[in-house]
Amino acid sequence: MPVFAGFPSGKSPYVPLPEAFFSQVLPKIEDVGELKVTLHLFWLLFRKSGSPRCASDRELAADPQLRRALRRQGDPRPYEERLRAALEQALAHGILLRVRVRVDDEVVTWYFFNTERSRRAVAELLRGETAPEKLLDLEEGDAAGHLYALEIERPNIFTLYEQNVGLLLPLVAEELREAAEQYPHEWIEEAFRQAVQQNKRKWSYIRAILRRWETEGKGA
Repeated sequence: MPVFAGFPSGKSPYVPLPEAFFSQVLPKIEDVGELKVTLHLFWLLFRKSGSPRCASDRELAADPQLRRALRRQGDPRPYEERLRAALEQALAHGILLRVRVRVDDEVVTWYFFNTERSRRAVAELLRGETAPEKLLDLEEGDAAGHLYALEIERPNIFTLYEQNVGLLLPLVAEELREAAEQYPHEWIEEAFRQAVQQNKRKWSYIRAILRRWETEGKGA
């Protein structure tokens, strides 16, 4: 790969980044793929118009610049797998929001930055107050003739941990994986909810709730 020749002199376009990215987001990111995808989305969405701004999985999969950015020597995984892994990491860290919409027989996934405006838009979608066609118009141009259905996606145990407890470490990840196989998802969501309400944001507290319900019954 040729060495970068340097930034051009004079006035050049720029992409603004929120200060919270450097103070709260960047310290969490350990995977270079997640960092590259996040930065690319800042650039991509800044160039778009409308509100809220979002990008589809189809758009990202076909993006030649992102494809080049995610190349990594010695990584045998195809581009689509590396992209999917990076997006999942960004979702788990709370950087992105995701909405899935079925268009005819195909599911299209839309990614937003986790901003107040985007959270409000996603909530309106989930409540049925906004038609998904309004998002798809950004890409399709003409929504006529298509059938649309919003697919509700529930957060998995890893996302719940990252959003309510903190940084996910490998040792805890293994315990979470075992808990996801052992307990119903409804129990896991409710246990996290109780921990937040009691201000006991620790996996040991959440695990104790699940074990109690397993022994005594959830309604006990």
